[in-house]
Parts: sequence; C-alpha cells; structure tokens
Amino acid sequence: MRVAITGGTGFVGTALVKALLERQDEVWIISRTAKSPGAQAAKGLYYTTWTELAEQPSKLEGVQAIINLAGESINQRWTAAAKQRVLDSRLHATVRVARIVQELRQKPEVVINASGISAYGSSLSETFDESSPMNTTDFLSGVVRQWEKAANAIEVERLVKLRVGVVLNNKGGAFPLMALPYKLYGGGPIGSGKQWLSWIHLEDMVRLILFCLDNRKVQGPVNGSAPEPVTNEDFGRALGKAFHKPHWFPVPAFLMKTVLGEMSSLLLDGQRALPHKALELGFQFRYPDVDSAMKELAGS
Repeated sequence: MRVAITGGTGFVGTALVKALLERQDEVWIISRTAKSPGAQAAKGLYYTTWTELAEQPSKLEGVQAIINLAGESINQRWTAAAKQRVLDSRLHATVRVARIVQELRQKPEVVINASGISAYGSSLSETFDESSPMNTTDFLSGVVRQWEKAANAIEVERLVKLRVGVVLNNKGGAFPLMALPYKLYGGGPIGSGKQWLSWIHLEDMVRLILFCLDNRKVQGPVNGSAPEPVTNEDFGRALGKAFHKPHWFPVPAFLMKTVLGEMSSLLLDGQRALPHKALELGFQFRYPDVDSAMKELAGS
C-alpha cells in the first residue's frame, strides 16, 4: 500500500511509520519543513512538505491512504495563545488534507483523521461508544467537534475519525510523566480518583490504525481506546503494582489546578469510552486490560 502521513515524526506517527515499513508499504511523510539535505531515508520512505504539495499535489497521485496525525501537543499550559495553536494546527492540517484530496485525479480509498476521545465530554457515570452523541463541555471537546467538522469536507470513499485515548508507552507520550511519581515513591490518586481514563497501549494504537487501513468496513467514528477503561484510582494501583511501588500519596485537585491551570482537566476529568466498533469488526487487543499493559510497560 502507498500511504501518506501527516505527523509522521510524532509519538504515534514514528511507531506507525516503522510498522508500515516493516510490512513493506511505501510511506510518504508530510511535514512543515524539508528533510535535512543528505539525510538518509529508510527504504520505501519518502518526505515532502505542505508547500511542495500546494504547488504540486500530484506528488501524491496514486496514494491509497492518508493518515492525518498532525497537531500541536496539548501537554503545555493552556494559555489563550496555546489553545489557539492547538486548535489551529488541527484545523489547518485537516483543511490541507481535504484540499490535496480534491486536487488528486485518483482519490485515496481511505483517510484516517485523528481525533480525540474527549469528543464525548467528561462524565463520572456515563459510558460512551461511537453511537453516543458528541458533547461540547470543555476546551478539548470543543476542539474535537471543530476538528471532525473540518474532516467532513474530505471527499473520500472511507473517512475514519479515530478518537484517540491516552496512548501508553514508556518511551514517550504522557506515561513517563504519569509513572514518575511512583518511581519516586510519591504516587497516588489524583483528585477524587474516580475520574475515568480511556487509554490504549501504543502497540494496539498502531495495530488499530493498520486495521482501519485494511478493513473496508471501517468508517466514521472509531474509539481508539482499550476495552477496559479504568478510574484514576485503579490506574494508579495497577501502575504501582507493576513497578513494585506504593500507591499512597493523594494529590488534591486544588493543587493540580494551581500548578497546571486549565490543563489540569486532563488529569481531573475523563470519560468511560468503549471501542465498540473495533471489537464488533473483529479487532483483537493485545493489551485489553490495564494490568496486561502495565506488565509490558514495566518490563515484567
């Protein structure tokens, strides 16, 4: 398969590119800046920029799939300027993908547009799947609503809106920061500990994207999260158990709000989302529960 990826040098993108190359797909990474002159690309890996594609979209003629993972990191203090960058980066990349598809004579069969599990808003009591309505209750759910609305303009046979949960890997993303207090013997519940965490192991995230690429029945919203979401309390206990560290030091909500500001909602709020569509279509998770994921992350 010939696949183009935006955000291909990011946390999930890097792992995805590796998996695509291992199965001998041809991969085009779309980025803002050109690759350094003289830098050696892996076999089957090519680079292009948004500027080059604006001038010559035909460079991607014959691409069978586009995976849009581009977007400013949300792991920063949410100032007004940062929030605008988070939103604009996602909208601009999605609009550009729609424009490229429009210019191609031979349209890709599928576009997978990353989105967020925060599409459903936050709740302590409700359970969400892909049939649940979107609920704009906070900054991130508002971003997702606009992001997916922009994606609707992409004219392809199959548009997959991949609503990504918290991706776990011990070499990147949020997990190293989540594990750090435990490694320092200071881990414990955050806030009430009752808030839900819809998570997914990086390996399953990559496998799910490949599943969406290859399975023509997959389209529309797809929850990119494990089948057994957990509360913050249970997540912390599983983390402490895997790393043989205590789970005992509670962090008050007011302290998180003081230190992180509005971004504290990432830790204090959450939603219980289930990957109903992926399971219904036959996807099998290697790490369906938090204990199996933590065992692998801890190397035990």
